[in-house]
This record gives sequence, structure tokens and C-alpha cells, in this order.
Amino acid sequence: MMNESTVRRPGARARTRAAAAALCLLAGALSTAAAGGSPAAALTPPVSITADDLSTWQTNGIVWSMAASADGVVYAGGTFSTVRPPDAAAGTSEQPAVNFAAFDAATGAPTGCSLSFTLSSGTATVRSLVLSPDGDTLYAGGQFGAVNGVGVSNIAAIDTATCTPRENFKVAVSATVRALAVTGDTVYLGGDFNSVAGQTRNKFAAVTTGAQLKPFTANTDEVGRAVEVTPDGQHVVIGGDFFTVNGTNSHALAVVDATTGALDKSYPGFIPNTSTVQDLTSDATQFYTANEGTGGGVFDGRIALDLATFSQVWRDTCLGATQALLVHNGVLYSGSHAHDCASMGEFPDQPRKHLLAQSVDDPKLLPWFPDTNDGIGEPVGPRVMAQTDKGGHHYLWVGGEFTTVNGTAQQGLTRFADGPDTGAPWVPNASVSTVRTGEVDVNWQTSFDTDDGALTYRIYKDGASTPVHTVTGSSLFWDRPQLTWTDQDVAPGETHTYRISASDGTNTSAKSPAVTAVVASAPEAYPAKVIADGASLYWRYDESTSTFAADASGGLDNGFLRNAPSYRQTPAAIAGPSTAMGFNGTDEYAYSNKRHAQPTTFSLETWIKTTTTKGGKIIGFGNLTMQNSGQYDKHIYMRNDGRLMFGVYSGGTRTVTTTAAYNDGAWHHVVATQGSGGMALYVDGQLRGLNPLYTGNESYPGYWRVGGDNLASWPNRPTSNFFAGQIDETAVYPTALSGSQVASHYALRTGG
Repeated sequence: MMNESTVRRPGARARTRAAAAALCLLAGALSTAAAGGSPAAALTPPVSITADDLSTWQTNGIVWSMAASADGVVYAGGTFSTVRPPDAAAGTSEQPAVNFAAFDAATGAPTGCSLSFTLSSGTATVRSLVLSPDGDTLYAGGQFGAVNGVGVSNIAAIDTATCTPRENFKVAVSATVRALAVTGDTVYLGGDFNSVAGQTRNKFAAVTTGAQLKPFTANTDEVGRAVEVTPDGQHVVIGGDFFTVNGTNSHALAVVDATTGALDKSYPGFIPNTSTVQDLTSDATQFYTANEGTGGGVFDGRIALDLATFSQVWRDTCLGATQALLVHNGVLYSGSHAHDCASMGEFPDQPRKHLLAQSVDDPKLLPWFPDTNDGIGEPVGPRVMAQTDKGGHHYLWVGGEFTTVNGTAQQGLTRFADGPDTGAPWVPNASVSTVRTGEVDVNWQTSFDTDDGALTYRIYKDGASTPVHTVTGSSLFWDRPQLTWTDQDVAPGETHTYRISASDGTNTSAKSPAVTAVVASAPEAYPAKVIADGASLYWRYDESTSTFAADASGGLDNGFLRNAPSYRQTPAAIAGPSTAMGFNGTDEYAYSNKRHAQPTTFSLETWIKTTTTKGGKIIGFGNLTMQNSGQYDKHIYMRNDGRLMFGVYSGGTRTVTTTAAYNDGAWHHVVATQGSGGMALYVDGQLRGLNPLYTGNESYPGYWRVGGDNLASWPNRPTSNFFAGQIDETAVYPTALSGSQVASHYALRTGG
């Protein structure tokens, strides 16, 4: 088997494998069971690169290609004309850099290597860079006709010692070169071309390092975008837009013989016809594809394939075109604009995330979430990655069309390293609950840190400097589960305050604002009954201020509050130290942290107070969180005339409707159930509608949403999808409450 150091791969953009010892991934899971019944949470392993971007020079355009040398030089090519210092605004402090620049990996500043890639007419661009195994030659591909005035034809070789084009490497390539790979004696290229050195070569070709065309023939019918030589040097993996290779069906991906180009492994139907391969990379045992799709039924994620059998090991199904890949220390880094990974159990419909990390053994996302914006151009964001070491540190460089990194202006280039880790976790959201006599439940929504999934929380009581409780929990930006600790060192009638901090082991957040609890002298009757009757989600809306609705049921299914609904509304629906939540009827809502399987038997319970004439959804089940759902039923909504409707989808929309209106400005208790007895709707403790015919509902995983979601195509659809009014004491049960249970809940209400 050929040693890794003798081959340079385009997916890695000739990045040098780390010479230092690899930083190990944390294996296994850590228990985070907190007092008061909080469950253990499995903690994902960390990556060795932090999410904190380092000061780096910028370009004024798109970086399409990079290569990193063993001595810590990063070469960048693309479509740009200048570079400028970090923090410099576009158009200021610029230096000429015509589609190419070289940088010190450790400082982010330009080196003395300056080249100009030009074209007599049209726009020149450098689409691929790769270093020879000995690092002496940098090969460049793209669309250009000269380098520093030396005539070339879309491919060039640069002497790295002198930073000058090699006059003895001249190959005529008829169109753009998009991908390069090099071994000790061969340069493989892919792109838009149909001839090389005057002979037919459709989209892929190979030449010697002395610029002689080789017999290698792997003709495809559409563009070639990626080339990767296997570690043993016997095969070449090719990727692109194509549907055939040497006349055989193989869409977007194929493995060919490194000498002849003959097809070794075809992939008909393996990647949807709506998707392409944009990049390839490999390690010692696997190779990986970056995929982009357009239209319906696309595949935008990443695939890992075994190098021995060329068969799939895993694939992820995130939506959001993947453009770039890099393997480092057992982690697969990728650049994309991923926005929905719910199909693989990860984040649902979220704003785009442009940088992700996965273990090479598992598609599960690791807790590494630096971010860019989409930027200019198509736009996508990151387009290329490179990695090298210098001064004892690992550096990961990212190039593309972005104009911000981690929310700060930075164009075209950025870099990350294995330290220092300077980013503190978010300040925890905290609340207290005093449902039981002589106890205080301290609840908090786990925080988020861009490069640590495991955080340590410390609870401080009554202003003390020493924590009364410490626990570790896991969280990701879309999954911030609730943790709970019960303080039993209290007495009825006492008042106590609590604050919480979060730490990643290096950085610690500020303490949360103090939350105050008056210890109950007697149990609160209403919440005690809700919990006793088996609520699996119970939001009381008693928080002071946060983006968090605590779950008092013990199910730890806290709510995310979107677009700042109004806290601490009084009088609440029930008596006691309770408040309600106000929703504006336009865009404010809450959704559950947990994604649930289809509930086949359930009850929905809440209190409402409104004078709206635009209706809106009060509570329901939907498949999305950050936008209106595409699948939605199991909901209660109000019509424009104030009448209430409970609906499920079972071969059609099935509803139960009240005869009376409830938009009279008074508090009303609303319960909807579905089970073996069909559908029932109760208001103020009385059965107001019944349909025993429908015991089923639509099957899809989703989230509980309160205050608003899609109502398209539902009977008597109100003017607004969102509810304008106050909501309080929302509960969901995995059973159908009986009429007597509903009546007993209503009877316990003695509030305003």
C-alpha cells in the first residue's frame, strides 16, 4: 500500500496530514442525572479544532481552491483581485492579488509569493490547487491563459521555492479545469474540457509531471468536479455531474483504474439524478463524497464509502448543498449550507449552518458549529478547506464566497485552530417551581457552546460564592434539554434566590439572572392534579424572562419561545404564584424541544383569554419548528367568530366544533382528547363536541406548538395562523382524559 505522504488528493486540496500526535476523541457517554429526576444525557465527543475564528487576511471575491504545505504555507486561488488585512472594510488597505495569494498558516498574513492568473478575454479564475508529494510543485487548474505573463492553457505548474511558473510544464486543456490530484509521477485532472494535448479526453484526463498526456481514459458525458487517488495508488475516484463513464451508466460517482481509466466500480442510481458530487476526500480506510442537489428528491449530504469494497459505510441526509470536505484526526469537516437534518435525527428546519463536523465512523453531527453567511456569488458560503500544522498547532482554513464569520465581517477566508478556546457558553435560562410543599425545583434550559457538547452547570443559592449543586449536561443549538435540581434544604414560607453558570471546562458564562422562589406551605392543587393525571408536558409560563418555558411535568420537554411573547401576564388562569404568557397573533409561538413520534392517543389542555376576531392556532402538532409546518394536525384553533375547533387528519380533515364563542375576554379552560372513544372537545369542564368515528390521526414525527402554526386547508380557517391573546397552564398527556378528570381540573381553578 502506498504511504499517505506520497499522494495528494483534491478533496483535501493537498493538505498535509498532521505530524503531531492526533488528539483523541472522547469515547462513551457521561451520566448527567440531576437530583429531582433529570435523566442521564449521552455526551457527544469533542473535536480537536475550536470554533473560534482567528485573525486572517481577506479577499475581495470568491476563494474556490486551497492547498496547504508541510511548512505551513496556505495557497488560495479563486476569483478575486485583491487581499486586505483583517477588520479592513472592502475597498480599504488592499493589495493586488490576481486570483491567487499565499498565506502563513499560523499568522493568517500573506507571504512573499505573488502570482497573477489572467485571461485575455473573460474572467479568469483558479478552481483547483494541489501540491506535489515533495511539496516542490504547486499545480493550478481553472480558467486562465497566463500566469505572471507566461502563456498556459487552464493548467499550470508553479515552482514553490521561487514562486514562478514552470516553463517546462505546458499542456493544452480545452476548457476549465475544476479538480486536480497528483502522485509522484502523474497529475489527474477533471473539468469541462473535451480535449487535452490535442487528443479527446472528455472531462477527465491524466498527464505526467513532465506534461505528457497519458493513455488514462475515463470519458464522461457531463462536467467533472472532483478527483481523488486512493491511498494504494491503484484507483482514482471521480465525481461530478455525469451520467455515464466510458459509456457505462454511473451517475455522479465512479471508481476507475489509475493507469487505464477503465471502470472499476459504477454507481447507477446510487446518487439521485437531481444531485451531483462536488468534492471528494479520503483517509486510510474510507473515501467521502460532498453532494449538491437541485429540485425535488435531492441528496445534499455526505457519504462515506469503504476503500476496500467501494461500498457505502454511511450517508447523512441533511438538506443544504455540501461543497467541501476535509478529514482531520478522525473528524470529517464539511462546508455546506445545511438547513434541515431532521431526516437523520439532527436539527430540523433551522437557519443555514455552513460548517459541520462528523466522526468518520458515524454521520451523527459533532458539537462544532462555527458559521459563515452565504455571501456573494451563487451563493453558498464555504467552498473549500485545507489543513496543515505549524508551531505545534493544527490549523483548519476555510475559503469561499462568505462575507461574515461567526457574525463578524470577514470575506473569502477564515481559519480555526486547536486553541485557544476563547468562547464561553451562553448564559443559562433558569426558572423555579414550588408545586410541592417544602421543596424548590430549579429548572434550566441547557446552554449552547459552539465547540463543546458537554457543559458543566453550577447552581448558586442566595448569593453564595460556592455552588450548592454541580452537574454536567449535553446540548446542541437545536437540542437544549431541560435539567432540574430539587432543593430540599428549605422550609415553608422561606424566600430563596438561585443563579446558574455554564462552563466548557475552559470558559465559564456569566451567572444567570437571579430567580426567586417562595417555598410553598401547602401543595398547589391545580398543578398537582395535572401532574398526578399523567401530563408528559406541562408549561406553566411562570418564568421571569428568557426564551424558555419550563416543563413542570417531569418530562423535561421544555419549550422554545419564538419572537418574544410577553411574560408575566396577570391575572393568571389559576390562583397562586402564577402568571400567563401573551401572544401577539402575528409571529409569536412556542415549540417543544423534543421531537415526538406520532401520538396516537393524547389529550391537549390549556387556558385561553382573548378578544380577537382573527382566530388562530392555540396548540397543535407540526413537523417544523422555525417556520410554518408542512404537516400539521392534532390541533385546537379559534375561528374568526370565536368558536373553537379541534381537528385531526384521518383520510381527510376531521373536526369537532363548539356552538358558542369564547373570545369574550374571560379565561376559558379548553381540553381536546383522542383515543379509542374518538374525538372530544371540552370547554370550561363541559363536553362541547364529540365525534366517536375517528380514532386515528396523521402519522409523522413532530413538535408540540403553542400560539401559532399553519392552518391552510382546514375548515373555517381563520384570518390568522397565530393566536392573539393570553395562554396559560398548557399540558399534553399520552392518554385521553375522561370527562370527570377534565371537570375536576376546571373545578380547581380559582384564579382571576
